[in-house]
Amino acid sequence: MQLSGVGVSPGRVAGPRVVVAADLQEPASTPAPDDLSAEAGKIGPAAESVAAALSDRARSVSGDARSVLETTAAMASDPALVASASDLVRTRSLPAPRAVWEAAGEFMTALRAAGGYLAERAADVADVRDRIVAALLGAAPPGVPDLTSPSVLAARDLAPADTAGLDPDLVLALVTEEGGPTSHTAILARALGIPAVVACAGVLDLPGPGLVVDGSAGTVSPSGGEVSAPARAARASWDGVGRLADGHRVKLLANVGSPADARAAVAAGAEGIGLFRTEFCYLSANAEPGEAEQRAAYAEVLAPFAGKPVVVRTLDAGSDKPLAFLPMGAEPNPALGVRGLRVAFDRPELLDRQLSAIVAAASDAGVELSVMAPMVATASEAAWFAARARAAGIPRVGVMIEIPAAALCAESILAEVDFVSLGTNDLAQYVFAADRQLGAVASLNDPHQPALLRLVGMVAAAGAEAGKPVGVCGEAAADPALAPVLTGLGVTSLSMNAVALAGVGAALRQVDLAGCRSQIATAARLSRF
Repeated sequence: MQLSGVGVSPGRVAGPRVVVAADLQEPASTPAPDDLSAEAGKIGPAAESVAAALSDRARSVSGDARSVLETTAAMASDPALVASASDLVRTRSLPAPRAVWEAAGEFMTALRAAGGYLAERAADVADVRDRIVAALLGAAPPGVPDLTSPSVLAARDLAPADTAGLDPDLVLALVTEEGGPTSHTAILARALGIPAVVACAGVLDLPGPGLVVDGSAGTVSPSGGEVSAPARAARASWDGVGRLADGHRVKLLANVGSPADARAAVAAGAEGIGLFRTEFCYLSANAEPGEAEQRAAYAEVLAPFAGKPVVVRTLDAGSDKPLAFLPMGAEPNPALGVRGLRVAFDRPELLDRQLSAIVAAASDAGVELSVMAPMVATASEAAWFAARARAAGIPRVGVMIEIPAAALCAESILAEVDFVSLGTNDLAQYVFAADRQLGAVASLNDPHQPALLRLVGMVAAAGAEAGKPVGVCGEAAADPALAPVLTGLGVTSLSMNAVALAGVGAALRQVDLAGCRSQIATAARLSRF
């Protein structure tokens, strides 16, 4: 019996199955505490102990794993959650574990209603909730058990904090019933080099003591439990220059969002930065960061790439990634609301201040600067951004192509800017009307989908006609099997997490440009689509 899911991290392995325990059992609402103040007073210390444990784990890792653990630690110590739960103890006479459960539930309901990025955070809140409740009960926290031998982990889903702490020497593969190709589980599995399949319904019901997992094909089968790991995707060697076997150049760049990411990217041989996410300066701030604060933060990220090209993306927030200091009002569908560059249309001064800080930081770091805007839909929007960016002293201006309208009108948009970069994660979500965080529609967000590849080809052709570069900075760029297809379509650069660089670089060295082009037809005929 073979099940199909969505392969999100390549490699084929077999091993004994270890099932990750389900979420913590819902705590009882009785008996009422004798001393309500004392009961409420337990919540803060429990939350702080959870936050401290997560922070300790964060310090032992780097890159994406560290960022995820730090974010989860911040959630655990969120004073709003502690205050809400404490208030439930005092007003409804609830035991502390039950109060935390209900307070977290209110936050999760609000996040799911918001959709998009915030809906994804609901799973993180559930993980924090369970850890605090376990601390209050004096129980072991739920999650991945301690492994003593190489095993395949199977779960309904995995919390980001659990995935971030996995040991690749003991975890042969990951399989989850839920999740999608751009979930934290998928991204971290790729970063750790662990084969993984998500959205694999029924995997917890497969018979037998073991599993065979093919993260490339997206299949899972039962086995006798024997370990077979030689086919795990090898950590390829790469000399740091992106090129095909015939010498055709394809720049291999890094996606970064923190100083740790930048250091890891340099160590991995990235030729530059293809996507610098600047949101880290804003999303946890109660007031807009000043230009000097932004300048220092950006310069710290850019410094390891002195003398190299970098592409900085302006603030990608609003609606589904709200800013505490910038109330946007309720929206019925945040994924289609005011986000990305749209935030700046009514507040151009916000963009202008960021552009000024970026220019100064690039000068401090000594990098070759390019800046691009997210969520651009039309040529007139591209022109509006380009004018402000050039007025700020940006030498090279581009936009992201992540809305189908922008892909269809790429020729007009390229007339206004110097380059474009395809954000395949959001582009797939909008092309297929499929929430990229929803496991039930995860197969539609597979970057191998022919409809998505056709749009990539259209944009690349427009770039070639205009003589301007076209990059890809979505998760598609990190797939060694897809990199030759994207190159054959005419993409000139690929930007990815640092750990994927060597594998993609090695894969491109195995094929020439003619071979890349020949793979396009094969990709479009994939039987599963």
